[in-house]
Amino acid sequence: MAVSDSDDLLKSALARVQDEVDRAFDAYLPVPSDSRARLVEAMRHATIGGGKRVRPLLVVAVADLYRVDRSAAVAAGCAVEAIHSYSLIHDDLPCMDDDELRHGKPTVHRAFDEATAVLAGDALHALAFDILTQSDVSSDPFVRSELVSVLARASGHEGMAGGQMMDMAADEEDYDLHQVTRLQQLKTGALLGASVEMGAILGRVPPEGRAHLRAYARDIGLAFQIADDLLDVEGDEALAGKALRKDGEQGKATFVTLMGAEKAREQARALVDQAIGHVAGHGSDARLLEALARFVIERDR
Repeated sequence: MAVSDSDDLLKSALARVQDEVDRAFDAYLPVPSDSRARLVEAMRHATIGGGKRVRPLLVVAVADLYRVDRSAAVAAGCAVEAIHSYSLIHDDLPCMDDDELRHGKPTVHRAFDEATAVLAGDALHALAFDILTQSDVSSDPFVRSELVSVLARASGHEGMAGGQMMDMAADEEDYDLHQVTRLQQLKTGALLGASVEMGAILGRVPPEGRAHLRAYARDIGLAFQIADDLLDVEGDEALAGKALRKDGEQGKATFVTLMGAEKAREQARALVDQAIGHVAGHGSDARLLEALARFVIERDR
């Protein structure tokens, strides 16, 4: 597939899933006419009209390999995005990263207040699992149960939250490349991996049939974080829609500080090539997954 065809495919797929996710959250989060309104408005601020929607697109792209109903895949993708959004709300708080901008607009605690931001994150965490228990995701309770299990594990101390704790500890510890890799496999990679696995679960692929998809997710997860580290050093804040250069100012070890920018870039490219190889057996059906892998290191935000 030519590069231009790949770009067009990805742009179209991202635009479609962004619209679908926005409309889904609009339906999930009607603003009540009582004092909960501020909370729901904060949740909507965090979930509607922002973000690349890479995680929902991963769910949909993998589900498509197995001819899963698209509305079910989008709903599962929204569950992952709810977890991702809650994590960003909490990461942006003054007690964590203390950021003022996210997706080019004020962070939730800036647009509302800290207490509302904490509650909005908590409520989005709950919403994620509420979505996955609904029959429109799957009529099979065993499928729904496995979706909940995979997302819960990727969200907690064995996944994203554990990675965030390691990231906080990095201020006081000198991490080597192995430790930074482990941190990022948890903090960034766990939810990307869950997105891929959830698409396969919807397609009723047994665990032993998902090894190549897990390998794909592992490689793009690390490539994604290397790209983030490069953006933090070289990126444009206006395009990124968030503060950059923070890791360097805090003296944190990253792939770039440990490997150097050029070697880090080479490693990211190698990981993407590896990831594409893992899904090559799906032939032309994997075109979107291939385009997504390349997007990981070519994005500017």
